[in-house]
Amino acid sequence: MNDTVRILTALSDPTRLAALAMLWDGKERCVCELMRTLGATQSRMSRHMGILKTAGLVIDRRDAQWVRYRRNPQLAPKLSAVVDAAIRAAAAEKKRAA
Repeated sequence: MNDTVRILTALSDPTRLAALAMLWDGKERCVCELMRTLGATQSRMSRHMGILKTAGLVIDRRDAQWVRYRRNPQLAPKLSAVVDAAIRAAAAEKKRAA
């Protein structure tokens, strides 16, 4: 699977896209914050974050019992542009629906 397909597959789930939108500012966030904001259980959030990590979109680090995630700063610009477009499209759709 090429990088673009892997990223689009990772972005296809609304929870993963919302989590990525939260991380796309480059700040590090605890999985507990992602869980609380997105209303997901720990196991569900961990599974989603694993998919984003495998796709190369996020990196993580362990902090005691929690894991902290942030945007992968090494992501290729063309792939970052794909994520930017998906996040903008989701935000526009959410605004139209409101």
